[in-house]
Amino acid sequence: MDPLEAVAIGAAGIASGAVNAVVGSGTLITFPTLLAFGYPPVLANVSNNIGQFPGNLSGTYGYRRELKGQLPRLLRFGAASLTGGVIGALLLLQLPADTFQSVVPVLILTACVLVLLQPRLSRWAKERQAREDGGGPLWAGVLLTGMYGGYFGAAQGVLLMALFGIFVRDNMQRLNAMKNVLASIVNGVAAVVFIAVSDVDWAVAGLIAAGSTVGGLLGSKVGRNLPPTVLRWVIVVVGTTASIIMIVR
Repeated sequence: MDPLEAVAIGAAGIASGAVNAVVGSGTLITFPTLLAFGYPPVLANVSNNIGQFPGNLSGTYGYRRELKGQLPRLLRFGAASLTGGVIGALLLLQLPADTFQSVVPVLILTACVLVLLQPRLSRWAKERQAREDGGGPLWAGVLLTGMYGGYFGAAQGVLLMALFGIFVRDNMQRLNAMKNVLASIVNGVAAVVFIAVSDVDWAVAGLIAAGSTVGGLLGSKVGRNLPPTVLRWVIVVVGTTASIIMIVR
């Protein structure tokens, strides 16, 4: 790896860590960067996932104030994220490397529509909720999002925020904090699977880890100061951009 490549990957890590803390599409920065330098898709995906995990943790730490009082729901939905992350990681290692390209843009665009409609859908859901925090349907949605995150990971935060905005009775900043925790669980458990049974480029993973850790702390400071409407539009713009990149690639 030459110095220019190392700087580019490290810078992509910083940007992805910041985006993940605020929204959750940072992989759409690092993954294409690795492909541009000639890394095979599965190796790039695996090494990127491992590198993103420290950034997820730093973003979670940056939002620690908004996590107060959320332990019960984090334990409940954390189990769904952990299970989904394991399944998704195993699917990545078993299925063809390009399978996700036809599915991911549809998932992301659907999530963007849900985020745009979130205020109206949230009012509708609250009128009809049988239990707090969405019950079984939300747990299943978090499980499926965890599977997706373990498989590829780009914009899993967009999907989670769309689900939370509809089903969970809380403000956007606290939901964003919960999103960071669940994304950390998914990436963490997937990283364990990849380290155990797959090849990893540790130089790439280390550069992304260092960059994403710094970016996660920076992103959490920016994200906390965004009003709910601005945060919602940031999610939509990043999610739509991610879909376009996936379609044209």
